[in-house]
Amino acid sequence: MAESGGSSMVSVPQPPLPVPGAAALGGAARRWAADPGRGADPGRGPRPERGAEPERGAEPDEGASPVAWLEPAMEANGIGTFDWDIQHDRIVADDMARRIMGLGSAQRKGFGAEVLLDLLHPDDRAVVRRRARRAVAELGQCGAYYRTVFANGDLHAVRFRGRVLPDEDGLAAHMVGFVWDATVELHKRLHADRLAVLREERTRFIKETARALSDAVSVHDVARVFTELPLPGIPPDGLVLAVLENGRIQIERSIGYRDGAKAPDHIPIDAHHPATEALRTRTPVFLGSPQEYRERYPEAWPLAEQTDRCSWVFLPLVASGRTLGVCVVSFDEDRELDAEDRTLLGTLGGMVAQSLARARLHDAEHELAAGLQRVLLPRRITPPPGFTTAVRYLPAGTGLQIGGDWYDVVPLPGGHIGVVIGDVQGHDVHAAGVMGQLRIALRAYAAEGHPPDAVMARASRFLADLDTGHFATCLYAEVNVDYGAVYAVRAGHLDPLVRRADGTSSVQNVAGGLPLGIDPESTYPVTRFTLDPGELLLLCTDGLVETRSVDLDQGMERIRQAISGPQPQGPAALEALAERIEATAADSHERDDDIALLLLRWDGPEGHRPRTLRRRVPQADLARISEVRRELRDAVRRWGVGELADTVELLTSELITNALVHTDRDALLTARLFQENQEDEVGPARLRVEVDDESDLWPKRRTPGEQASSGRGLMLVEALADAWGVDPRGSGKRMWFELAWAPLPA
Repeated sequence: MAESGGSSMVSVPQPPLPVPGAAALGGAARRWAADPGRGADPGRGPRPERGAEPERGAEPDEGASPVAWLEPAMEANGIGTFDWDIQHDRIVADDMARRIMGLGSAQRKGFGAEVLLDLLHPDDRAVVRRRARRAVAELGQCGAYYRTVFANGDLHAVRFRGRVLPDEDGLAAHMVGFVWDATVELHKRLHADRLAVLREERTRFIKETARALSDAVSVHDVARVFTELPLPGIPPDGLVLAVLENGRIQIERSIGYRDGAKAPDHIPIDAHHPATEALRTRTPVFLGSPQEYRERYPEAWPLAEQTDRCSWVFLPLVASGRTLGVCVVSFDEDRELDAEDRTLLGTLGGMVAQSLARARLHDAEHELAAGLQRVLLPRRITPPPGFTTAVRYLPAGTGLQIGGDWYDVVPLPGGHIGVVIGDVQGHDVHAAGVMGQLRIALRAYAAEGHPPDAVMARASRFLADLDTGHFATCLYAEVNVDYGAVYAVRAGHLDPLVRRADGTSSVQNVAGGLPLGIDPESTYPVTRFTLDPGELLLLCTDGLVETRSVDLDQGMERIRQAISGPQPQGPAALEALAERIEATAADSHERDDDIALLLLRWDGPEGHRPRTLRRRVPQADLARISEVRRELRDAVRRWGVGELADTVELLTSELITNALVHTDRDALLTARLFQENQEDEVGPARLRVEVDDESDLWPKRRTPGEQASSGRGLMLVEALADAWGVDPRGSGKRMWFELAWAPLPA
């Protein structure tokens, strides 16, 4: 701030503007200095010559005026004087004033106001000019602080204070005053401004670092955050985060080191090294130069020399009384850190240590949970020939990330397969332990050859006998590899989803019972349905379909849409589908429950895919029935089992007629030949014919009298077929029969 009329001037560099002209510096300035309240008075008497000194040894004149000592005092204190002739715009300044202003001997005899203004910092000229004009107009005082740029480009600061003196007519005639060098003050102010900015940057840096470290979950995350720090005021050229493992300091992450000059790694804790000393003493080690490093740690210097660094800081990472590791900050030039720099680094070390301790605990818990889950779940799934599977397990996003969800695939006698999906109550280690026991028990019951309802009943009794206080939901399905029949039982679990060969998908209703472990005497009804070759069965736990924001029905519909549509074949295609389904699950941070997913695709019996004929029979098109019979007879002969043509045609006519008479929708005929030997095509075969309709009414076997005109269809099927049955299928049912064929002996 500028000064005017006794008030101080702004510290922003604002120069004093000489307004116009000056007479040679004379008695007016000294008289004003002796009596600032008076103007110039020519009658005050002679003044001593500038530079005159009292005679040596002379006693001070006790009655002498202070004016006699003014000039020596100003000279000793670096104060110059000036006289500005306002009316002729000429400034005369003494040697001291000219040096302070940045003027040379060429301006000894005087100079105009514009010469001085040209030396001022551009931001200060207008302020100085305005204040000088106001002082002239008011015949008052003027003070200013301004910056001036010397000829060599150096920036200096000047303070001046002057007073306007009137002539005999009362008009402004002269401004006389003092100037003194304020460059030291300018540097102090600039330094203080820079320091204030730096402190603000460091405060912001601490806040941002704390936020970034609080988001770091693993040790790797902490190391990444630390090695990306800018360190305001002391930008580092190299950063290293090392952890203490098994008595050695091992680098977790480093940055700023060339390939040929890596930071030292795997340092024993008892080595004579600054990092180990920082850990042992739990105090930072500061090394300001290579010479200091070499003198204090001669054994470690050869490795440090390769990094071409000139100063180092080793910060011990200590949290809850335990040493965890060390941070290394290095610079390319010698550097002596002041108290504030060291405080910043110490604060940073403490924050990193706390975050590292939390991250190591997280990593240990995660590894424990992941290891336990890996042990409890099957290590690998190897389905028997004729099936393709894909499985996924996703832990919950909170807690120990371990839970009671599981899946399993059990090879069964005859090349068949059993698939299991289940969920033990809870998301902790106890639930995982119960899950492991239950999985093994259920697998053993299935492998022993028990039917699905017995497997589930025994598993429920087993869990109840454990008396763990936990219950479990479960779905177990046995799939026949020869013709895709599925026998499923459900204990309080979600229904499975089925994707059909035409790309449509739906929820397959399965009769259910109580969750396992609630009632040891529970029974579980079996639901039978079938898969065509290439069709898919999906089993999952509720974590995949139900979240805080998505209810069960919405979740099931989302998964149904995800698996709908034509899908490519092959194991890779099923894995890609599993990835797509996994992507529909909630983000891990929002997921409250773990997820188990099992996909099973029936590819057909071992050896090759069956020969297939598929035809739709419209409800009102009776001629189409005859066409379908002829096509079926031709296909059977073409497949090499023509001996079955008559029986197949008869039984197929009965099934199609039954479907068209008792429903008002179309019927779908599917015939498949399963051959045991594909190469010579003369091995035993099995012909399977299926007729699908959309009626929920199941056929009833009757015993017609001799005169009855109907009711003998199922009797014919039962008498002529080697096997037959009715399966629920979506919103309708499927009637089927099978005929065995063997080549005649040669």
